Parts: sequence; C-alpha cells; structure tokens
Amino acid sequence: MVAFTQPVCDPGDPGTREALILVHDHPPKNPNGDGGPPATRNGERRRSELADFLRTRRASLQPEDVGLPAGGRRRTPGLRREEVAHLAGVGTTWYTWLEQGRDVRASLDVLEALARALRLTPAERGHLVLLGRGEQGPACPPPTERVSPTLKRLVENLGPSPAYIIGRRWDYLAWNQAWRAVFGWDPGRDPSTRNHVWLTFMDPSRRELMPDWERGARRIVAKFRADSARHISDPAFERLISSLRAASPEFRKWWERHEVATGGEGRKELLHPVEGKLVFEHAVFRHEASDQRLVLYSPLSEEDTPAKLARLLEARERVPAVATG
Repeated sequence: MVAFTQPVCDPGDPGTREALILVHDHPPKNPNGDGGPPATRNGERRRSELADFLRTRRASLQPEDVGLPAGGRRRTPGLRREEVAHLAGVGTTWYTWLEQGRDVRASLDVLEALARALRLTPAERGHLVLLGRGEQGPACPPPTERVSPTLKRLVENLGPSPAYIIGRRWDYLAWNQAWRAVFGWDPGRDPSTRNHVWLTFMDPSRRELMPDWERGARRIVAKFRADSARHISDPAFERLISSLRAASPEFRKWWERHEVATGGEGRKELLHPVEGKLVFEHAVFRHEASDQRLVLYSPLSEEDTPAKLARLLEARERVPAVATG
C-alpha cells in the first residue's frame, strides 16, 4: 500500500493517486446481507449520505470538466463511476461499493483523492471526509492572498485619500500613492516590512507619526488578538506573533494581557516629519468574500490637512500609484 499523508486542499487540480481502501481483513459486506455484524443506525445513515453525495457530485461533472474525452452520447448525465475511480487512482469496485453504501471506511488519502477527482470545494471536501470517516479532516492551509483587479483599481482611484488593503494576517496587499506619501513607506523584500503590526512596533518612523503611540499600538494588539483567534492553527500567524514577542517588549507585555477589541471608524491624528500635524477620519471596510479589509483615511480641513497632503502627493508624483505584494 502506498501511503499519502499530505491532505489535498486544491480542488482545482484533480490529480491521480494510487491508494487502497483497507479497513477490514475481509472483503466488505452489504449491510443488508448475511455473515457480518449489523451496522449501527448512525453508520448506515452516514454511509447512505456519503453514497448520495458521491453520486450527485459525479452527476454534476462532465468529462470535459476534468480533461476527459466526451466519448459520445451518454445514457446518464455526468461522469461514469470508472472515470471517477480512474481520476482518483482507486479501484472501480471499491468506488462502486462507496456509492452503494457498503460497510467500508475509506482512508483519508482516498477521500482526498476523490475530492480532487470530483473538483470539490474546501467545504465539500470537509463534508466528504466527515461522511467517509465520521470525523473532521485536517484543515486546509489558507490560500495565498491576492487582491482582485477591481480592488486594486478602487484603491488607486481614491485620489488624495490615503488607503490600503490588509489581509487576514494584517499584511499589506495593496496601497495607493497618498498612503505612501503620508507614511513615507516603500515595501521591502523582507515580508515583515509589509506587515502592519510589525511596522507599528518595529519601525521608528511609525512611532514618530503617532502622537499617542502607546495608546494606538496597544489597541492594535487588542484588535490583532481578536483576529488571530480565528486563525489559531495558521503557522503564519504563529511565526509573526513569536517574532513580535521576541523583538518587542511592549508587544509581549500587551499580548500577555489578552485584551481584545474591535473597531471600524474614528479620528486619526498624525505628526508628519515635513508637514506637521495631519488630521483624518478613518474607516475600515471588510470585503464580503474574503478576510481582506480596506482602510481609508479621509483628510479633514483641520490643520490645513488637504493642502499639506497635496504637497506630499506632488513630491511623490512619480511613484507608482498602486503596488501589491
């Protein structure tokens, strides 16, 4: 038997894989037949649900969806059982037994292969594993974050209003010229230089920009802790938190207090090294389809902020309007 331990979390790549479904020492028996212990009611229901789920997903796919020739007219819609078995790298007989609700318990490797073959979404993959094994499968690693062209254009077209987009770990994903002008910031090759929390604690220029740095930074820790609770198993979060705890005594002290906070809008005052005091209204907008958030600074008339901002923008007029990681 060939063992595969790495879960498959990309339903867009069906792949192939050699694997066996080995549960009993003897061939599986029909739960309604003779010669074996009766299945429990819950087990029967789960196997029936699994069989229906596999059949409906198989029927929803056409051969061309998975790179197979159409093969002429078909009596029933969707893929054939042998085609799914071939794509998953399992025996047709074993796959048929799964669709028949037989008393078999597929290995996690086989279920991952079936998830690829049937082009399941992450939610569907989790459902398949739960039905097939009666337990939750290992979580998929979060996908690499990308900003859509629509959001990039939105940030670019905000003109004199500084704006940026952060991802689930508070990494900068996009920003506009006004943001770079006010914060005097350019992305570095080191990923830490593209993280909002890291720069708040480790970049001296950020401290100088914030008149009440301690109050603002402590609130950032509280909001970041609230967000991190939804990503406990994400190694990227753990690496960032560990690095911050080692590098910043302030972060370490406030992190250990377990303070949490939320926020969406407010007033922001900055002390720019060239133009002096700048005053903004600040709002955060969450993207409905992702963990990405747009952070927008609207300049107020106080302290002649619009004129100061115009001068800063003019000084950076040759800098690209939007950059992404």
